[in-house]
Amino acid sequence: MNSPIDTFIRAEVVSFTRDPGDDDLPQSGSLEHYGDGLLWLKGSHVHAVGHYGDISQQLPSGAHVIDYRGKLIMPGFIDTHVHYVQLDIMASYGRQLLDWLNDYTFPEECRFANHAHAEALSNAFLDEMLRAGTTTAQVFGSSHPGSVDAFFTACQKRQLRMLVGKVLMDRNAPNALMDGVSGIADSERLIQDWHGNGRLGYSVTPRFAPTSTKMQMDAAGALLRNDPSLWLQTHLAENSGELDWVAELFPGSRDYLAVYEEAGLVGPRSTFAHGIHLDNGMRKRLADRGANIAFCPSSNLFLGSGLFDREAAKQTGMAFTYASDIGAGTDLSGFGTLKAAYQVGQLGGQPLTAWQGFYGLTHGNAKALSLDTHIGQLAPSYEADFVVIDPHATPLLTRRIQHCTTLGERLFALMMLADDRAIYETWANGQCQHQRD
Repeated sequence: MNSPIDTFIRAEVVSFTRDPGDDDLPQSGSLEHYGDGLLWLKGSHVHAVGHYGDISQQLPSGAHVIDYRGKLIMPGFIDTHVHYVQLDIMASYGRQLLDWLNDYTFPEECRFANHAHAEALSNAFLDEMLRAGTTTAQVFGSSHPGSVDAFFTACQKRQLRMLVGKVLMDRNAPNALMDGVSGIADSERLIQDWHGNGRLGYSVTPRFAPTSTKMQMDAAGALLRNDPSLWLQTHLAENSGELDWVAELFPGSRDYLAVYEEAGLVGPRSTFAHGIHLDNGMRKRLADRGANIAFCPSSNLFLGSGLFDREAAKQTGMAFTYASDIGAGTDLSGFGTLKAAYQVGQLGGQPLTAWQGFYGLTHGNAKALSLDTHIGQLAPSYEADFVVIDPHATPLLTRRIQHCTTLGERLFALMMLADDRAIYETWANGQCQHQRD
């Protein structure tokens, strides 16, 4: 058996070991920062990381070091909630959530009955994700099982760590999208074929309570009970009209969250997208069960859904993550997500530091998805998923960076001004999978 290939990259390195806190400076021990760093890969994993002056003494004779001084390496960005099947309806004229679903989303998702279309969109979406520096995501397919087969196949070819699921919906949708009695059986087959296959994981995916009968949600809960290694993703409390609809459909449930609780869908591997219109009791119940809310700021602003309350989440101990959503989201870039999150925070008197933002986008998101023993940090034995960021990607960034005197200022400038042009390279599983033109 061949020995893994050594790769050596010299650059500035930033990686979080734990939550940095909310202060202007990160808490002691939460940040690894090497101004002149060296990242040493052995095959698909990180072998060593540290100061160049220290690690360079250990390199084998004649080692070729990729010199990216002036650039910044961070762990690959993680997106906890995104619909790949909505790529082509991004930037469709704004409606409120329920109108937007009927006008744009459902007609678009009907196209994924065609396997060739699903294959093409899977690859186009992954190209865009890698261009944006995102190496892992939790992804909605359509209700067609072929949409998930196509996406998993494309991910496996690129050796990406991804979570994906087939949408379950057996009511209140076009006939062409409803999966009826086959939805759970199709999910079981997909789980058998793909869950735990390489770097892939399956996320059980009821779209949201209004489009699944109680019978279907109960069956989804049974899938989770039968295999605790599965993930769960759905939507919760995004829009006030949605809350009213859920109350009409489930008059016997105390609130929206209870609908999911009664089906056994709330646990430590559960992600609920949006969670804007929650009370503290619901937040505490989510916290007690270890579930997380995927905060999708650009989508929430675009659809006028409301402002996510980060402070209430922290006070109740409810975990939250950062996500792009699309197609209602306006940006696949993690930079764009953090920029919108900062703006949402400012409107609520809850400023977001760059430390919190980039921790959330990397280690924080990995931890919430129970993936933090594999990804989210640059440390020995971790999978080699990372981005090489060019702080001088645009003339404006260059001007701004020249006026920054601290790492915090530079990271904040990137958070507010960078886009996919600042992603010089994206590496996944120890391979460079995107390089800027």
